Amino acid sequence: MRRKPKPSSVLLLPALFLAQVLFAQGKRKAEPYAVIAGTVFRDPGFAQPGASVVLVLKSAPTKKLQRQISSPRGEFTFRVPASPNRYVITATLKGFQTAREEIEIQDQEQINATLLLVPESKKER
Repeated sequence: MRRKPKPSSVLLLPALFLAQVLFAQGKRKAEPYAVIAGTVFRDPGFAQPGASVVLVLKSAPTKKLQRQISSPRGEFTFRVPASPNRYVITATLKGFQTAREEIEIQDQEQINATLLLVPESKKER
């Protein structure tokens, strides 16, 4: 009397093959990168979650490279190529003036940015 193979052993072989393929892909040399990390605050200095944070090249301001929503702690992180370049980060949220900061990347590094959102009702003097 022959036993039928268990379904779990039949599924094991394709799973092992997939794991081997994924492991081989992970061995590729990773491209160097820099990190732009930061926090969005609102006046008078509280972290601001839910703000739209956009990263653009200074030389091409109309083309959005990356976009994130600030975390519950107001934080955001962008990964960019590790080559000399200038970026502009903007944070927007309804009821607040747009906050903007310019960042310069030289090589593999981490740059920290702080963006302060000021309510629209407060006018700059």
